[in-house]
Amino acid sequence: ILREKGSNSEREMANAMYLAGFDVKDVHMTDLIDGRVILDEFNVLVACGGFSYGDVLGAGGGWAKSILFNDRMRSQFEHYFSNPNTLTLGICNGCQMVSLLHELIPGAEHWPSFEKNRSEQFEGRLSLVRVEASPSVFLAGMGGSQFPLAVAHGEGRAHFRRVADLQALDGGEAIVLRYVDNYGDNTQSYPANPNGSVAAIAGLSTA
Repeated sequence: ILREKGSNSEREMANAMYLAGFDVKDVHMTDLIDGRVILDEFNVLVACGGFSYGDVLGAGGGWAKSILFNDRMRSQFEHYFSNPNTLTLGICNGCQMVSLLHELIPGAEHWPSFEKNRSEQFEGRLSLVRVEASPSVFLAGMGGSQFPLAVAHGEGRAHFRRVADLQALDGGEAIVLRYVDNYGDNTQSYPANPNGSVAAIAGLSTA
């Protein structure tokens, strides 16, 4: 369970992973930076939510930069992501951070960044999502399921650098969760889609 200055919910995440059968270890970014822990010790990395560095550089930006602009960290994460026997899960701020590491992650070249909600305010609400058929190990066998999901974010709107990136994701199986309305249809309508993400994107996977 990876956390950074200002992240939260790591205990709840650790408990959830423990109940799912994982051996769990709490790791702070300083453990990696100071060399007390190396990522090669693990098969699964879960980046927690919260507000790393107060999100002063954009959602997850400070956290991602502590990896991208540190040669040793960049190399360690790139090696971890390139190992086919590893899994990574990013939740909330952890998702925003992982999305900014897309250049290090095989199959993530079309991922968006996550920008300020279209409502221009923090959204804390219960949203209905649908699980799509995808290669995601975490959602295996859940395709077609719909369930209410607690959301709490100010910057969750998926923003694509190029239209071609959205088209590549929308045409494949990389969009794993979508916001839906009460009829179960993809929605761009607020507040059912709390942040205004195009294609009703609520979650992504690599190819």
